[in-house]
Amino acid sequence: MEKPIVNGSHCHNQLWFIIRASFVFCLVLLCLDYSVLSGVKNGVFPLVSQSFSGSQKTHNATQLAAIDEISVPNPISNDAHRDFPFRKNNYNITLANVTDPCSGKYIFVHRLPTRFNNGVLRDCRNLIKWFNMCHSLMNSGFGPKVVKPQGVLSRKNWFETNQFMLELIFHQRIKQYKCLTNDSSMASAVYVPFYAGLDVGRYLWGYNTSVRDSAAYGVADWLRKQHEWNRMFGQDHFFVAGRIAWDFRRQTDNESEWGSKLMNLPEFMNITMLSIESSSWSNEFAIPYPTYFHPLRNINVVHWQKRTRTRKRRYLFCFAGAPRPTMKGSIRGEIINQCLSAPNRTCKFLDCKAEGNKCDTPVEVIKVFRDCNFCLQPPGDSYTRRSTFDSIISGCIPVFFHPYSAYAQYIWYFPKNYTKYSVYIPQNDIKNGNVSINRVLSRFSEHRISEMRKEVVKLIPKVIYANPKSRFERFEDAIDIALKKVTERVNKVGEVMKEGKDPSVDFAAGNQWKLKLAGIVGDQALETLF
Repeated sequence: MEKPIVNGSHCHNQLWFIIRASFVFCLVLLCLDYSVLSGVKNGVFPLVSQSFSGSQKTHNATQLAAIDEISVPNPISNDAHRDFPFRKNNYNITLANVTDPCSGKYIFVHRLPTRFNNGVLRDCRNLIKWFNMCHSLMNSGFGPKVVKPQGVLSRKNWFETNQFMLELIFHQRIKQYKCLTNDSSMASAVYVPFYAGLDVGRYLWGYNTSVRDSAAYGVADWLRKQHEWNRMFGQDHFFVAGRIAWDFRRQTDNESEWGSKLMNLPEFMNITMLSIESSSWSNEFAIPYPTYFHPLRNINVVHWQKRTRTRKRRYLFCFAGAPRPTMKGSIRGEIINQCLSAPNRTCKFLDCKAEGNKCDTPVEVIKVFRDCNFCLQPPGDSYTRRSTFDSIISGCIPVFFHPYSAYAQYIWYFPKNYTKYSVYIPQNDIKNGNVSINRVLSRFSEHRISEMRKEVVKLIPKVIYANPKSRFERFEDAIDIALKKVTERVNKVGEVMKEGKDPSVDFAAGNQWKLKLAGIVGDQALETLF
């Protein structure tokens, strides 16, 4: 006999209550979700972060913009450091304590007419008067890969890089910068991809000033017409030059004067220039010459550092270069004489003027530097040398003879205490025959040399230009450091403007050598360098 159903109407009412409650609960969730969606339309933007997963990104994300066929992340709101309220039907949701990792670091890249960058590269046979530079454009400006490392170099990551390719190398790398934005109003800094050095390099010999200055005037005119210019009149703009600053500082229109007048144009007096060698102007900053080593991964750097740090060295010091007999005051001839007359196995000389010049061959240069404790770096055609950075990546301690060769130049890269990683011998002591380089360097103990080499090896990641495909997690390379310092500089200018002060004061001031030096070596050490 079946049991009678007891309280059937009560159970039926419970079922309907559960169904209705579930429906109401779902409706509330939908309303809350709609409030988030409608917040965008009402001008309140939910947080967007490149480090978040796809489900956390804003619903109104647009297609990624392209800069020269490289995708650029959608910009993040300036409000990323504050709470984000989303209101709908008296509901209030807050995302607190969430920060934007790119705040203060965003960079906008101008889309210059191609005649100012890629168009210049089409003339690669004439970029330098005496050389065909077309092969140097390979591999994002790194040049051809080194095919036969001969046991001197590691198997990968080495290229026959030309020292004038910095503009192309930088432009290719910045396309991978994690904080690019296609909204210039969000940017801290604006990058101008003008290949100034490659352009003027075609016209330095045998061309009049109007030809040398043509692109400079063209870029200045184009920039003035962009709405980004009006925000800070160029003081948030920067560009990279693969030649020394002197090539852009012609004072007059005299045909016999050297270079272009790019950096003396009013517009470029408001722009920051990063170049392989700066002058005394305060809107110029030196960044490393490109070397031959362009690693892809952290482990490539670590292995090379270990290799250079532990290598046994056969020579006390060495010099790779050539004399400058026509240059008044050059000390290269005396340096070469001292090297050649030093006791056996004390100094190694790589003659860059000899037949079959080996000084542009990565294997030959590194082969010499890896076997020396100290590498001599006297001024050549200008104060600085690419050889300085070749010696650093070889673990060879640089010896400088003029403070403008390094200490007043690479202030973003080298330690303030220059005695930790280098030796300084005043060039006047060499000129006057008062100093024996061999005697000076022989006074360093093995322990002291070992400690200095450790400091030099630490510099290797900072002075290299990593492969554009790389994403270093452990190190910052030369471009990472440059972009960080540029955005810091622009942000400081912005703070000055917010205070109602004139940001142009000292932005582009001349005769700043001693100020630059004091910033890296300190006031007390300054007097010892002259």
